[in-house]
Amino acid sequence: MDLDEYGLKPLDFSGERIAPANGGFTRRGFLVTTLASGFALASSPVLAQAIKTDAKGLVAGAVEIDVPDGRIPAYRARPAKKGHYPVVLVIQEIFGVHEHIQDVCRRLAKLGYCAVAPEMFARQGDVSKMTDIGQILQQVVSKVPDEQVMSDLDATVAWAGKAEGADTARVGIVGFCWGGRTTWLYAAHNPKVKAGVAYYGLLSGMKSDIKPQDPLDIGSTLKVPVLGLYAAGDAYIPLPQVDQMQKQLVQSGSGSKILVFPGVDHGFHADYRPTYDATAASYAWKLTRDWFREHGA
Repeated sequence: MDLDEYGLKPLDFSGERIAPANGGFTRRGFLVTTLASGFALASSPVLAQAIKTDAKGLVAGAVEIDVPDGRIPAYRARPAKKGHYPVVLVIQEIFGVHEHIQDVCRRLAKLGYCAVAPEMFARQGDVSKMTDIGQILQQVVSKVPDEQVMSDLDATVAWAGKAEGADTARVGIVGFCWGGRTTWLYAAHNPKVKAGVAYYGLLSGMKSDIKPQDPLDIGSTLKVPVLGLYAAGDAYIPLPQVDQMQKQLVQSGSGSKILVFPGVDHGFHADYRPTYDATAASYAWKLTRDWFREHGA
């Protein structure tokens, strides 16, 4: 799949999948032990409009997080001044924890958060060096068990409290694309999360033996307030699915809601890509900040 097609037609998750019998975890070791520098190869060409947030006044860089079967790399950014900062989990797109996700962490740190982006694909493959999006989807993304993701995020929260002295009673989560789907699911998994923001996260279509639920399966029972930010021109996520999720969220009583931006496409927040829309992205970021603050994250 070419980058020009990404966001313009539905994702294809067909191909071989791994369905481990031991609770969902593979035991073949960690294929990613260090974070990517720069942007993922499959995300090129990187446009000149890409935002670069400096690390002045921050502690920012790569760290390692203990998980049940080893250690995964992550990017962490927080204010340099010591403090008991609230945690925001930053969940990657399909391109891994590359420069854009690291920059989002720095933006959140400038707002007073301890922002942590764990590398969710560490066991399955290094997507930063892959040049084809179809290859990323079929060889890596489709093989990442949701149980593994939930466990790694639990471990990341625990790490933030222990290693960074962060306030784990105030946890928020924000994710983009694949990470948007993960945001919905983690909010259902961990009801102690204060708030979530899901940028154009898939609502349906990823179920498998290792991905037992889609967000549409948990919308009506959600307890955590999640703000969904979606695009009217998104071919990945049909508007009838968004409407269905909206109705479920009303039933949940969680206070969750979805906003659909007219005239924009999937990836409107990704400032390094052609789908970026500065107006929508700026407003969405304001909503993200306000959502976290209003809900105690």
